[in-house]
Amino acid sequence: MGQTTPITSETLIGADKVKGTDVYNLAGDKLGSVDDIMINKVSGRAIYAIMSFGGFLGMGEDYYPIPWETLKYDTQKGGYVVNIDKSQLEGAPNYARGTDFTWTPDYGRRVDKHYNVPTYW
Repeated sequence: MGQTTPITSETLIGADKVKGTDVYNLAGDKLGSVDDIMINKVSGRAIYAIMSFGGFLGMGEDYYPIPWETLKYDTQKGGYVVNIDKSQLEGAPNYARGTDFTWTPDYGRRVDKHYNVPTYW
């Protein structure tokens, strides 16, 4: 099998291009960047963006799951905008980089409740 050609579109994006995309709050402050996406295996729908936040130059960063529906893409910024401020992130469910983490429905419900969105679970 040969190398695949990247597909581009004005409304669709490959997951590999989402990784590293900056996330901003409504004030325009950069909160972090998308590190991964949690996708429903059956529907293919994105459920959570896993954002890296905190630390310096990748050291000491933690992962913060954010319900996908809270992210809005801003073409001018070239990143996602969320109605979340840094203080709300500081109390949000998260897990440390480099730890063995198992996602559970209870954890997902905690994330959804924290961001006041209907729960996926």
